[in-house]
Amino acid sequence: MKSQVFPGSERAIKDIGWLKSHFYFSFSEYYNPSKSAFGTLVAFNDDFVEAGKGFGIHPHANMEIISVLLKGKMNHIDTLGYKTVIEEGGVQIMSAGTGLRHEEYNIGEEEVNFLQIWIQPKLQNINPRYQQRSFPKEKRKNVLKTIISSEEGLEHVWINQNAKLSLGYFDTAQEVNYQFNPANKCLFIFSIEGKIRVDGTDINERDAIGVWETGTVPIHCDAGAHFLIIELPVNQK
Repeated sequence: MKSQVFPGSERAIKDIGWLKSHFYFSFSEYYNPSKSAFGTLVAFNDDFVEAGKGFGIHPHANMEIISVLLKGKMNHIDTLGYKTVIEEGGVQIMSAGTGLRHEEYNIGEEEVNFLQIWIQPKLQNINPRYQQRSFPKEKRKNVLKTIISSEEGLEHVWINQNAKLSLGYFDTAQEVNYQFNPANKCLFIFSIEGKIRVDGTDINERDAIGVWETGTVPIHCDAGAHFLIIELPVNQK
């Protein structure tokens, strides 16, 4: 097994007042050739948005864009006709495909914190689509819950890529073995809260680790550990 740790303390920070973004990979004005992507994961941002502020209407194309809301409440409006609200535990995905435009604002009274994740699509120029589901913490204790999958289903949202995203929340210490087909696949594991240990490496809150060349990853979860696993292709084929 090979791995690379992405310490939270080494993230790039963009602070424009109403928006504070922490970049794990090159994004916006930040460019680091040694941290340009991890496999087909090209952006992983830990974003904080002030109440009443947000992102005005802007375009996307040919990208799988995921939001995982950790705190607060945001709206979503797009040119496909969707007008929705996403709250804590909510997950949304846009398969931008041939192109769409959207906007999102913090419509709550507290600061919003969400993970903004960009993954290269499997197929280019598909019809754009939007989907949303809710995964409240209290309903997924002590399990790895699939929130996004390449397989369509009623319990998660669908992604245009051979990828899977899972959330883990454990209120007691647990040992988890994550298994997957290692052929052209890697894992990006992010600690949202608490501490996990991935094959003997401590991953503290807001740290991440990338793993490849293995099909089994042992994860020790301390009590209160809350983390995200992204399984995705190493190379686009």
